[in-house]
Amino acid sequence: MSEQPPSNLIKRILGSLGPAIITASVVLGPGSILSASKIGHTYAYQMNWVLVIAVIMMIAMTALSARLGIQLDGTICDELAKRAGRPVAAATGIILFLIAACFQFSNNLGVLAAVEPFMGSSNADIMIIIAMNIFIILALYGFKHLYAMIENLMKLLVGIMIIAFAINLLMAKPDWGAAIAGFIPSLPEFDTSKVKFSEVMTPVVALYATTFSVAGAFYQSYLVRQKGWTRYNLKQGLIDSTVGICVLGLITMMVLITAAKVLYQNPDVKTLGSVADVAKSLEPGFGTFGVIIFSLGIFAGAFSSFLVNAMIGGSVLSDGLGKGGYIDEKWPKLCTVGALMMGMVVAIYTKTMGQSPVGLIIFAQSLTVLGIPMLAIAMLWLATRSDMTGENAIPFWMKFLGFIGLITSLLLAGRTAYSLYEKLFGG
Repeated sequence: MSEQPPSNLIKRILGSLGPAIITASVVLGPGSILSASKIGHTYAYQMNWVLVIAVIMMIAMTALSARLGIQLDGTICDELAKRAGRPVAAATGIILFLIAACFQFSNNLGVLAAVEPFMGSSNADIMIIIAMNIFIILALYGFKHLYAMIENLMKLLVGIMIIAFAINLLMAKPDWGAAIAGFIPSLPEFDTSKVKFSEVMTPVVALYATTFSVAGAFYQSYLVRQKGWTRYNLKQGLIDSTVGICVLGLITMMVLITAAKVLYQNPDVKTLGSVADVAKSLEPGFGTFGVIIFSLGIFAGAFSSFLVNAMIGGSVLSDGLGKGGYIDEKWPKLCTVGALMMGMVVAIYTKTMGQSPVGLIIFAQSLTVLGIPMLAIAMLWLATRSDMTGENAIPFWMKFLGFIGLITSLLLAGRTAYSLYEKLFGG
């Protein structure tokens, strides 16, 4: 049964939050926090506008996905199977599962990086990884109504992130005039004889790509169905998408502005290879208290991404194979456990051997070249079918911005493909 939104505007906005908060949670992982920190460290406030564009694109794609979830008779994979054939739906599910599973190991390591300040010199890394995954598996099978539990947990974790990063932002005392000026689009100056344009744009592209997540937006269609929303909730879905993704942008912006103030032109900060490096770099300016607060924010982001990423991969794989896409069902749970186990095994290997699984990373990047544009194409294809007219019509602005999102995802895929070519063939 659908939920009827309350009449009061503020209560309606707060009551609408749910599916998009879960979507924002998976996007707000260690990668997003690290990318924002690198941008602040490298360009100060100059690239704030890039984040704004990424947020606008993410709102549009998330709103489009929510609309499809509410208006289509079945899930996106159901509709792909009915209209284009089961192989297309299965390919969509398999590719998204492999992407989620391949990158799940970085979410395991992200949680470890967040707890480092609390562990001291402890060597319990592997035990923490195992315990964390077992805890999630027990939760998957221990709760009867997983959606409500996950929604409430994500709201809690997002609240922790907002408080933690806001405290750091206030401690940093940024130059608000420069921060506001950073919303005016411009490119940084650089010496073309020393630095390639592609190298200059690498952190900028990373910030955009970690904020505009087509995979996260794709799953929004599943979340609104699990929440029980119907046509009565169309406006509620738009409010949810807008506010939820704006929260994502707000948190990322707080991290970026904090890094711009504390890390920009800081001679003691050479490189930022992980979120743990970011936390350590803040210690001279913030002290132990500031680092602990920042690490709490990192933990909330890493843990939320850790859980939802595996859930996305498992649910969409199961649905693509025709086994159902609701997380309370048998096959989505089994597939989610599969994603968790793959991430755990690779994370343990990484910690034990002391090196990253380069082959797996290249494989995952290869999948994104094909998979991410495929997800955007699937949503836009369904949104423009002949039966999506009249009361079923998708608003033009959603389709237009969705198309722009597809173009940018193709450009990002092309850039990733070129990077892979250079890695494999030394070009």
